[in-house]
Amino acid sequence: MKQRDDMTFPFDEYVRRLQALRERMEQRLLDAVVITDPENLMYLTDYQTTGYSFFQALVVPLENEPFMITRAMEESNIHARTWLELTRPYPDTGDAIQMLVESLREFGLTGKNIGYERNSYFFPAYHQDSIHTTFLDGRLMDCFGIVEEGRVCKSPVEIEIMKKAAHATEQGMLAGFEATIAGATENEIGAAISNAMFRAGGEPPAVMPYVTSGPRTMIGHATWEGRTVQPGEHVFLEVGGCYRRYHTAMMRTVVLGDLSDSMHHAQERMKYALDEVKSQIQPGLTVSDVDNLIRNIINDNKVGARLITRSGYSIGIAFPPSWDEGYIVSLKQGDSQVLREGMTFHIIPWMWGVDGDKTVGISDTIYVTDRGCKSFFSLDMDFVVKPESGVRAKSQTNTSRPQTKSAPVQNNTSEQSNTTERDNTKVADSPGGNGKNRKGKRETTQTASPDH
Repeated sequence: MKQRDDMTFPFDEYVRRLQALRERMEQRLLDAVVITDPENLMYLTDYQTTGYSFFQALVVPLENEPFMITRAMEESNIHARTWLELTRPYPDTGDAIQMLVESLREFGLTGKNIGYERNSYFFPAYHQDSIHTTFLDGRLMDCFGIVEEGRVCKSPVEIEIMKKAAHATEQGMLAGFEATIAGATENEIGAAISNAMFRAGGEPPAVMPYVTSGPRTMIGHATWEGRTVQPGEHVFLEVGGCYRRYHTAMMRTVVLGDLSDSMHHAQERMKYALDEVKSQIQPGLTVSDVDNLIRNIINDNKVGARLITRSGYSIGIAFPPSWDEGYIVSLKQGDSQVLREGMTFHIIPWMWGVDGDKTVGISDTIYVTDRGCKSFFSLDMDFVVKPESGVRAKSQTNTSRPQTKSAPVQNNTSEQSNTTERDNTKVADSPGGNGKNRKGKRETTQTASPDH
């Protein structure tokens, strides 16, 4: 390993990760592993590129120095970013799997137990078939998940990096709030969000922001397609900020016009679900316990809405096509996995089908502590309600957009108002509904029982 001080994390963090991986390899009787998932490569070495459609693999022997197989063009990323010293690049006219097989033999791994990520998106079946038919002098064994076992609980330095991603998320969301007016297009809102995220230090996310308005909010995973937002409609926003490939995500809802009773009820259900789950999350709780708590609150509503998905998922390192680590842990029914300190989740008590034709969302990204959990965010959860007077003047052209100016956001390094430790903040016992102002933004109140 080449010691250096210009990587995302201190060199000792990568030494720790590699040692932990080798301990798991030893437990599984593996002499080496072939790692192909981009998130796992980043986690172990700090390697990243957008060129991962070409085959790339990190080979970690149990004892000797790791080496990496990449397309020749991507070799520069290894030298510029990582601690790796051994590379075996292949040309565009070459055979990537043949290079891998030759390298396994070169580094003395014939006749050994070799683990590989059988379920990796980036080790396709035709490549797996090729290595099985050409590397006959070793035993190939599925080791999918062996790196993820280390990734699932974030270290303190990873939490700090995710706070930087959270700052970009919040700044993007604030810009989205300001850009959302009747007469604006979904594209313009998406552009404002992206601009603010990047200006706040964010980097290209695994998924661009989700922006849908009015009836389009009922379409799953849709985003901007040029539609013009109409007076009286609502806009669903979901933003995932990224820093050094680590992500945090947030859902919010903007209402243009008065807040209807149905929309207010939906808002209070989602806030209540988030307050309850954040007051109860702690190490030892099962994934199923968390999901049941959220699902029961959301589905107990009087506006015809449902939670039609899992209620959350692990989040952290990500490359396109998705920002989540849900394949490692998802909050869903029947899962007995236990929460542990350092786990990070995007909790999504969203509601599909309010009044039959609206989707709304409020969500949070949290990390599990030794006694509870903490949010990465400080933004208010209430719907952002804007009067219909916010319609863009007809004389405004596409070159004179309302200028986005984000308000300062507390970067939660002090971990003050968003702490939900078991021995600290408790949800108030007063019922919801106090301080309502249906023609504008609700006054901020902490509620423990729903408007129900």
